[in-house]
Amino acid sequence: MSLNKTPAFCVECKDQEASVFCEQCDEDFCEVCHAMLHRTGNRRKHTMKNLIVKPPANGSDEPVVNGDVTEILLSNNEVGKGSSSTLTSSGELDGTVISGGGATLGEWMTARAKTVPLRLDEKERNMLRLLEAALNVSEYTDKIDIISYSNKARRIVLQIKDICAVISGLLVSGDYKLGSRLFAKRNIRENEAFFQRVFEVGRRFKIMNPEKMRSNYGKLMHMLMDSVVPEVEELLGFSCVIPIKTVYEFLKKRNRVDVLHDDLIALATREIAPELKTREQIDAEVQRKRRAVEQLGKKYANSDISAEDIERCLSSLSDNHAYLKANRDPCERMSKYLAKYFNPAKTESNYSLAIMAGRQGHRLTHSHSNQYAYVHQSLGLWREIVHEMFMLWSLADSDLLSSSPYRLTNTGQGLQRIQTCPGVGRAMQKILGRAQKRGGSWVGSSAVHLGDKNVPNSFMFIDKYNQVSRILTPIIRTLDRLDCLDQDKELEAYVKDTFGGVEQCRKDILYDFFRFGF
Repeated sequence: MSLNKTPAFCVECKDQEASVFCEQCDEDFCEVCHAMLHRTGNRRKHTMKNLIVKPPANGSDEPVVNGDVTEILLSNNEVGKGSSSTLTSSGELDGTVISGGGATLGEWMTARAKTVPLRLDEKERNMLRLLEAALNVSEYTDKIDIISYSNKARRIVLQIKDICAVISGLLVSGDYKLGSRLFAKRNIRENEAFFQRVFEVGRRFKIMNPEKMRSNYGKLMHMLMDSVVPEVEELLGFSCVIPIKTVYEFLKKRNRVDVLHDDLIALATREIAPELKTREQIDAEVQRKRRAVEQLGKKYANSDISAEDIERCLSSLSDNHAYLKANRDPCERMSKYLAKYFNPAKTESNYSLAIMAGRQGHRLTHSHSNQYAYVHQSLGLWREIVHEMFMLWSLADSDLLSSSPYRLTNTGQGLQRIQTCPGVGRAMQKILGRAQKRGGSWVGSSAVHLGDKNVPNSFMFIDKYNQVSRILTPIIRTLDRLDCLDQDKELEAYVKDTFGGVEQCRKDILYDFFRFGF
């Protein structure tokens, strides 16, 4: 067995590249399968060797990248071990050194910036309004995703041209000078760059604002999926797709990636949490953050990039931290509630988390300890996925807009586009492996559904995990607000008579959620 040869596929799952060689088993495994098979018993004592040897960085500022997935996927617990550096609950770093291969703050920020979309400027927001208006009146999926015997490629081209024509008309009516310059003597094909930018703006805006474009984004991605089909692109005469503009690409083009390695970057991009702080403390933190942004703008502005552009990049990174606080932190908060009110080794009277298939709508049979572990591992996996959501969304965008064909199939929930998701699949295997290592044990299946009837494509995968915060946040807000019931004496008396007090009420809510929500 040679470590320099190209690794084969895992002998267990047979679809992932082998990355680990077990000397006792004399077989190659992927990271996830090796962790699962060698978690317990005598196999825990087996020795392993890494098949994939990463090359040295050679003094480069770039983080080590393996394929499409950046290897520096750090979480709170992986930061600051043995040093003063910490990763706060919002995802920002205090300090300069990150453990795990000696990665620095600048390398961590660079890895993040490669998947963080750039905020829209004023011109791009005008383009976004044009796109949303055109998609609002479009019936693209109603006319394309149907069982029909007519030529599908021609129907797709006709619908794409209709959307482009609507955008053109709206642009002319809103800005006659610009519209006449673009479309007076040129057709849609000759304005390829303009339409590419419009469609890219829509994709970028959606990643930064998952709660927006709830229905229009699906139309947009289905249209762009069809536009990359070779036959359609040939009939259309131009390409509709360009890469999403990220903070890293924007800075690299202007030779200003060094701003990501400045010590002030952590302060300039941090998310200011208002919890347990006075108004004066919050204002002071806002002022410190604003001064840091201004200092970085003045320091790195030149003829290629203005201070406003640098502030735009910093605001984009700050948006990422705000997203983590709003979407990842609820998973951590719920895990803390689970550990506080329930004990896996001890079952309290009337508070057993045990469930049985066929009773009260349950589909699984778990003991109290198994259900506790199942809830804990689910929250941990959700947390890991949401922590890397921008990276996963970038890979999902690449998977959707690749030349890989899809199958229109009735999955039981209507006609869905089933398409392979190689990029998201590889990233999820790594995230799942990390979650399994942290949990120590795993209850149930570790299969990741992608490109099947359960999760037809990466668009559905992203939409699925975007619901996590929408599920957890209302429950956590309710639990937090229970402490304010003492402001209403009648309501406080009702809770005390019905539940036995605020703490008992909070435990009852969690008991129902942990049994029926999982």
